[in-house]
Amino acid sequence: MPTLPYAVNALEPVISEQTINFHYGKHLQNYVNTLNTLVQGTEFEGKSVEDIVKTAPDGPIFNNAGQTLNHALYFLQFKAPVQGNEPTGKIAEALVRDFGSFENFKKEFAQAGATLFGSGWAWLSQDKDGKLVITKDANAGNPLRQGNTPLLGIDVWEHAYYLDYQNRRVDHLAALWDIIDWNVVESRMK
Repeated sequence: MPTLPYAVNALEPVISEQTINFHYGKHLQNYVNTLNTLVQGTEFEGKSVEDIVKTAPDGPIFNNAGQTLNHALYFLQFKAPVQGNEPTGKIAEALVRDFGSFENFKKEFAQAGATLFGSGWAWLSQDKDGKLVITKDANAGNPLRQGNTPLLGIDVWEHAYYLDYQNRRVDHLAALWDIIDWNVVESRMK
């Protein structure tokens, strides 16, 4: 279970303390607990969550490992809100190189998150050649399954935003830009 690098109310008004308490404190904790129970006595016991996500067949072990990893990446990529929050350095250069501009990247990424049917994740990942790519995965999917490195993941399961935004997924996606810690995202690059 990752330790949050901020107070449970630090992301307000983008993500409320109530949502953090449910999403982090209950949903993620349940995935961690369930995964720990499921791997006991299996070939996955003692392996890293990344290795489990890469190699486990579809099913309960993969689902709980995927959600454990996805949520850990998700919660550790945020910081207190900053208006006009934009990346700098290596990640900014890569976004311009691969998407033409930061604004174009934001548009394409938001579109991926808004158009994912049902529950899942929108991802900014780095492929094996170093190119940044936007993908979307249903349920517990993770870019590691396709050989990509996840850099930024946005949870579009309703539990991630419903208390704060009800059915307004697009509004939630638009607000998240203020809390992305671009230093964390850049640190995940290869």
